[in-house]
Amino acid sequence: MLAKVLNCSFLDADDFHPLSNKEKMRQGIPLSEEDRIPWLEMLRDVLKENLVVGKTVVLGCSSLQKHYREILRCADAAYEHGSYASKVQFVLLDAQAEVLAGRLEKRAAEGNHFMPVTLLQSQLDLLHIDDAEGIFRVDATLSPQVIVSTIQALLLSKQAIH
Repeated sequence: MLAKVLNCSFLDADDFHPLSNKEKMRQGIPLSEEDRIPWLEMLRDVLKENLVVGKTVVLGCSSLQKHYREILRCADAAYEHGSYASKVQFVLLDAQAEVLAGRLEKRAAEGNHFMPVTLLQSQLDLLHIDDAEGIFRVDATLSPQVIVSTIQALLLSKQAIH
């Protein structure tokens, strides 16, 4: 919905996982750094290709840790490591673990996701947000329309500041 409102493409980071990563998750095995880093570097390169030609894209991605987000921020050729001033912006769709578990169970039951709910806690254990990063937080229990309009307003307000 956000990509449609912003008139741009939507990319789901899960579509970029190699089969080996998906199979590990399907079996309930958390991904290692060795699994995640090449995946994040591939996502960075896709973002870079879009930024170079002036395209905006929305990427749905579980970039759980600061160093994962740093990899993605580097898609912006002008990015200075650690400055957090990048064309790549992050939005955390914030919800309690129970809400996320319910949504994940629903997606898995519909055949729309390969990760079992048993891996959710390992994901939440990795999640670390540093307030200095300037990540937008949006309540993921709001309606999709309100979430989209909130993100759009946050992005516009950030543009007005720069």
